[in-house]
Amino acid sequence: MRIKYFPDTDTALMEFSGLKVAETKEINENIYVDLDASGNLVAMTIEHARQQASLPSLSYEQIDEQTPDNPLQRAIGS
Repeated sequence: MRIKYFPDTDTALMEFSGLKVAETKEINENIYVDLDASGNLVAMTIEHARQQASLPSLSYEQIDEQTPDNPLQRAIGS
């Protein structure tokens, strides 16, 4: 996954895969999702991103699967 921010247009682009985009759907006037031919998410575009999302801070948190032998563990990166 890659996140790109274009300050000149205040646009954020989140790329989830490198698959070919078959369709773009408008969620609202500022948010669009790109789907592949099977309907899987490829990317999301957010216009007026500073108003729509909290861009100054970005965090990533992975929650590992909990098993009886392994209590819930977390890996955090930012």
